[in-house]
Amino acid sequence: MQLAITGNRVEVNNHIRNTIQKKLSRLQRHYDHITSVRVILSVDKIEYCAEATVHVNGNELFANSRASDIHTAVDSLVDKLDRQVIKHKEKSTRHR
Repeated sequence: MQLAITGNRVEVNNHIRNTIQKKLSRLQRHYDHITSVRVILSVDKIEYCAEATVHVNGNELFANSRASDIHTAVDSLVDKLDRQVIKHKEKSTRHR
C-alpha cells in the first residue's frame, strides 16, 4: 500500500505521519487489495480538515472529516474509510 500525506497550511511532522500510518493499517487488515491511499490535511480558521482517497481494485473510496483537533479529524476519517472498505469488500464477495 502506497501512502501519500500532504498538508495545506499544516506541517506534517513525523508524529502525525506515524499516527496516520498506524491507523490506516487497520484498513489493510480488512481488505488486502488496497493499492494506494492519499491523505490531505488542511486547516480552515479553527477547524482541521482531513480528506482521503483510497484506491482499491476497480474503485475509489473517498471520505473527509472536520474537527477542532487534528487527531480527532484523522480518527473520524479512518472510521469512515473503514466502514466503506468493509462495505466494498462485502459487495465484491457477494457478486461472485
